[in-house]
Amino acid sequence: MSAIPETTAENAANNAFKERSVATVLKSLLPFLKPYSLRIGLALLCLVVAKLANLSLPWVMKNIVDDMNIEKSLLVLPVALLLSYGLARISITIFTELRQIVFARVMARSARTVMLQVFRHLHNLSLRFHLNRKTGGVSRDVERGGTAISDLLDWTLYTIFPTILEVAMVTVVLVIAYDVGFALITLGTLVAYITWTIKVTEWRTRYYRAAMEADTQASSRAVDSLLNFETVKYFNNEKLEADRYDVSLKNMEEATVKSLKTLAVLNVGQSMIISLGVTAMMWRAALGVVNGSMSIGDLVLVNAYLLQLSAPLNYLGMMYREVKQA
Repeated sequence: MSAIPETTAENAANNAFKERSVATVLKSLLPFLKPYSLRIGLALLCLVVAKLANLSLPWVMKNIVDDMNIEKSLLVLPVALLLSYGLARISITIFTELRQIVFARVMARSARTVMLQVFRHLHNLSLRFHLNRKTGGVSRDVERGGTAISDLLDWTLYTIFPTILEVAMVTVVLVIAYDVGFALITLGTLVAYITWTIKVTEWRTRYYRAAMEADTQASSRAVDSLLNFETVKYFNNEKLEADRYDVSLKNMEEATVKSLKTLAVLNVGQSMIISLGVTAMMWRAALGVVNGSMSIGDLVLVNAYLLQLSAPLNYLGMMYREVKQA
């Protein structure tokens, strides 16, 4: 009699877990980060320095282009600018990798702590749960969850925050150096990009989840069948087990195909939005070059800024999907 209430409580807990919001998922991970506040601060500092160096690259390139756009008789190689460009690129790599070195322990230890808690939780579940012999599926989910936690922490702290910071800095630079039009095009492109990514990711998450569930089911049937090798042999059920396993593999195949097709739709839409934004920026900059209010270097700069901002957003759909799955 006691197993029924326990199973009911487990089902209620699982339903509550699936209905958690994105904010709740992120909030539940904060306690695991508190012991590493110093490491996180140092990593953020390295990241800010890398972003500042990244912000300077288009300006250095603009000056190089403008200095080279003179008569051959007056051409002097801008050595200082070329060295500055190389130094800025090296600085981006160095500080980005330093951030990774400092934060690596946080990601690995947080994933380890959560996986250990899950392992202990599994041992505290009712006998009825373990009698169902879902060993393969559970082990697969625990392994996938540990990886997702590391990725989620990395993307949340070092993709979303720096991207917001970089967007703010680029917007200020465009407004001060040029006019509000360039900033509006940049912000409009990014808003459209983010909106499209979130909406399409919400739509395709069902297929991704179906693929993961089919993968878990296939792993569960394969592992549990092998664990019960003697029983399968005794009843001569090899063909039945193979057929059941093939059904799970077929479900995983269909779900994976749909997931990849919808990913193609997402990528095409993202590429179209960025292309339209870049075209609008280049058109406006080209008009400025024609009327003499902008130089060739300015055209290179505004193009580089928009492409530079769109690069980290490629992880947005993946990160949002992992948050929904975490």
